[in-house]
Amino acid sequence: MIDNDNLLSNYNYEIPKELIAQKPVENRQDSRLFVIDRKIQEFYHKKFSNIIEYFSTGDCLIINNTKVVPSRLFGKRVSGGKVEIMFLDPCQKNEEYKVLIKPFIGIGGKVYFEDDYECEIISKTELGETIVKFNKPGIFKFLQKYGIMPLPPYINRKGILAQELSDFDRQRYQTVYAKTLGAIAAPTAGLHFTENILQTLKEKGVHVAALTLHVGWGTFKSITAEKLNNHSMLPEKFAIDKTNVEIINSAIQNNKRIVAVGTTSVRAIESIADRVGFLRSGKIFIKEYFGETSIFIYPSYKFKIINTLITNLHLPKSTPLMMASAFSSRKTMLKAYKEAIQEKYRFFSYGDSMLIL
Repeated sequence: MIDNDNLLSNYNYEIPKELIAQKPVENRQDSRLFVIDRKIQEFYHKKFSNIIEYFSTGDCLIINNTKVVPSRLFGKRVSGGKVEIMFLDPCQKNEEYKVLIKPFIGIGGKVYFEDDYECEIISKTELGETIVKFNKPGIFKFLQKYGIMPLPPYINRKGILAQELSDFDRQRYQTVYAKTLGAIAAPTAGLHFTENILQTLKEKGVHVAALTLHVGWGTFKSITAEKLNNHSMLPEKFAIDKTNVEIINSAIQNNKRIVAVGTTSVRAIESIADRVGFLRSGKIFIKEYFGETSIFIYPSYKFKIINTLITNLHLPKSTPLMMASAFSSRKTMLKAYKEAIQEKYRFFSYGDSMLIL
């Protein structure tokens, strides 16, 4: 018997190019909110600012406070040809870095940058990554000065456009609560929150718990295996401290809504539950944790902590779409996406939002 939920091809859908958001809406809270009620299989169309209506006193909102590093860098070959480098772990503090590079440069080749920085191609990995070695330290500060925000390729930031919109993207491709530098992609479900919405939620008695998961290449790397159980996620670093664990555990104890902002928050919390979760009075609680996760959540997964998800509208055949499908069901998610396309929602990183109850 074929398990349709385990087949990559069953997470595909057609998206009109004009619905792929190239910029966010002017005001974060004005993005649209597609609401899915799993229990009664109903869909509702709201604005993100309406999300406050779905919270009650004592509920817990879990946010990922990672901060995106401007880790996309443009350089030149000795011939003068342009080269683009994308740092996969920009917070390293040694001379060698793991990057994605285009166009292809052979081992021993060099790339030249501003301020007399240069790197040499040392080796290639089986995953398509390139190891480069820089001629001097201070790369992290160098990226802060010259780096471009690492927007996904479906957002047009080619050549001069990337530099013209650099300051804009540095502000908008970042959550208002971003704190700990280390990500190479934004936890995009959080882009819709404003300081005012967060404050209103707190005044309503909602508790906010923060964790840090540095979003890496693994979240977005294309799946090549047709069967999902043959796909392996690349590890991402994450951490949550005792104070924020206690906020979450209190909400669990009191049977309150546990709302994850984004698939990255879900991956962190569910990983913690797997590794150091413990049973008490028939409920699973968590402990503080620092480490890495390679968890891959797709249909058939049983969620241990999260019971509500705020997310975005994701790419076809992507791991975030599979997680959202695990939370609702693949059929529900594809039906919702079909309606979102009909209603002309804006898709992907700079697009609209979704709340799955």
